[in-house]
Order: sequence, then structure tokens, then C-alpha cells
Amino acid sequence: MDVEIVQLMEQAGQYLAPAVSAYGAAVLTRAETAAADGTANVGRRILQAVWRRHDEHGRAELEAAVRDVDEAPDDEDAAAALRQQIKRALREDAELLAELARLLPAGGETVNVTASGERSIAAKSINNAVTGDNVTIGGDGRADA
Repeated sequence: MDVEIVQLMEQAGQYLAPAVSAYGAAVLTRAETAAADGTANVGRRILQAVWRRHDEHGRAELEAAVRDVDEAPDDEDAAAALRQQIKRALREDAELLAELARLLPAGGETVNVTASGERSIAAKSINNAVTGDNVTIGGDGRADA
């Protein structure tokens, strides 16, 4: 199982700092926000899953590690300590390992999509999109204005 934990942490690690950066020390209890990008929200879900499964002592240690990352976002030692907390939790809870694996995008793929402005559309992939006024979609799938 240690190999699985190492592989998961290699993939999950990239989500933790953006989550703490976006949510601060409240990342463990705060609801998802549209203002945070997808990477931060994945990290938030990972941290909250670990936090929910801890007892009071484990929660305090995880909170301290998150606070350290929040206070010193460029401190690699703080980030490593947070990852170590998660590894410890994964070693103690096989179900948590499966839960975190489900939270991560397939194949480690990260997709950030942003739409801005009137009638903007953002998507990883899209077949048809119509944003104009008075548009009719014909039988051939083409839009006629």
C-alpha cells in the first residue's frame, strides 16, 4: 500500500498549496467557492476528506500543518509536513486512500477553464454552442442567424 500512497501523494500534492492559498486556514471547513479555480477546489476536497476522518488530536495536527502552509506558502518544509500528515492518515485508513483517489482527475489531468464577458462559454470539450440572438438550429445541426 505504501507505493499506492506515494503515487497518490505525487498526484495530490499539486492541489494542496493552491487550496490553502485560495481558502487560507479555513480550507478544512469552508464550502467550495466559484472564485477558487478547479485545482484549489480539488485540494480543498482532499484536505476536508482527511480532516473528517481524523479524531480531535489528528484534526489539531492537520490544522497546524495547514496554518503553517498558509503563513509561509513558499516554505517547502511546511508543504512537506502537510503532505506527511496526509500520508500518515492514508496509512491508517485504506478507505481514505480510495476516497482521495476518486477525488483526483483521471490520469492526473488538470483542466482550468475560464469564461469572461457577455455570452462567454468555457468548456474542456464542447460539441455545439450558440450564444447569439434569434438563432435557429437546423436539422443539419448548423446554426442559422
